[in-house]
Amino acid sequence: MLAYIIGVVLFALGICVSVALHEAGHMVTAKAFGMKVRRYFVGFGPTVFSWRRGETEYGLKWIPLGGFCDIAGMTALDEVTPDEAPRAMWRFKTWKRTVVMSAGSITHFILGFVVLYLMAVTMGLPNPNAAPPAPVVDSTSCARPATSKAQAEAQVNAPCPQDALTPAATAGLRRGDRVLAVGGKPVATWDEMLTAVQATSGRTVFEVQRGNQQLWLVVDVPKVPRWNGKDVKEVGMVGVSPKQDSLTVQYGPVAAVGATFRFTGSMFAETAQRLVQFPQRIPAVVTAIFGGVRDANTPVSVVGASRIGGEAVERGIWVLFFLLLASLNFFIGVFNLLPLLPLDGGHIAVVWYERVRDWLRARRGKAAGGPVDYTRLSGITMVLVLLGGAVTLLTVTADIVNPIRLSP
Repeated sequence: MLAYIIGVVLFALGICVSVALHEAGHMVTAKAFGMKVRRYFVGFGPTVFSWRRGETEYGLKWIPLGGFCDIAGMTALDEVTPDEAPRAMWRFKTWKRTVVMSAGSITHFILGFVVLYLMAVTMGLPNPNAAPPAPVVDSTSCARPATSKAQAEAQVNAPCPQDALTPAATAGLRRGDRVLAVGGKPVATWDEMLTAVQATSGRTVFEVQRGNQQLWLVVDVPKVPRWNGKDVKEVGMVGVSPKQDSLTVQYGPVAAVGATFRFTGSMFAETAQRLVQFPQRIPAVVTAIFGGVRDANTPVSVVGASRIGGEAVERGIWVLFFLLLASLNFFIGVFNLLPLLPLDGGHIAVVWYERVRDWLRARRGKAAGGPVDYTRLSGITMVLVLLGGAVTLLTVTADIVNPIRLSP
């Protein structure tokens, strides 16, 4: 339990640091271009402490959920003092404002890349060439019931009781045996063998390849109640574990750069796919809140991601912990660039609308149209804020009452 709590805290802290650095990205680029940054705070709510350095106030607030960067004159409607007016953000060139507004997302992309690179040179990245596990026995154990998730987890790597059934070992299955068929049904992968075993019971013939020998072993398969991640079902069980190729590949410092870029590209593709599918998965979140089975592919909130991170640490699966952290950074970065207000992507869209509009007006011999009136967009912005708040509330609720859990 302590490991789980530590994992949750570490993951939540990682998210908070990521969002704080997002705002730092805005601040650093704004200062580099000469814009005035009034405040940079980590967190929200009442101020814990603050200090002033130069023209910027820095500080920490009580609620450690993100932060904010206050740049003078982000839009032409923002109030600025006479001293601030010449350095108001809206007066700067389009490309400079674009860089500042996209810097937060770029920071997330850099963080995700750094996490993956450090994984590549230490614990390794997922092996892109790893084949599905073959039906080769690595070890034998016992067939015992598990009527809850906690019971199934407690049995992982735990020794078998003296009176436990050991169908595979009793029938003579050994380490290194490759199962060719179960009950006359050919199997090519471990999952196929597992499915065949779970569907059978009683005396069943296993066709096995042992070195140069081909054997037919009779296994007395018992039906055992087992937790499958959602509920308890009676399944056939023989007590064997698979032999797997390495699921991760570790790289040297130089080779890790290319491997990280390739893996980052695949994660960006997955992120784009999740964003496209996001709206159609919301009904499944609602169903999960009212007792339905929680689909592992449904959206999760920061609460849900932290819980999964906690489970990963509890089980010692640090690869999953850091992959989830990198994936979340990529998702936040891409999501924030969507051309919707009040996201940074929405502000970028407005800036480039002004640029294209003024270019077209200039082609017709007309003067520039001036800054966009954000008050005319307030209705659309409010609708999007309410929708975003509703989705956040739904996902947080689902992650509390019916969270996604790692399979036992």
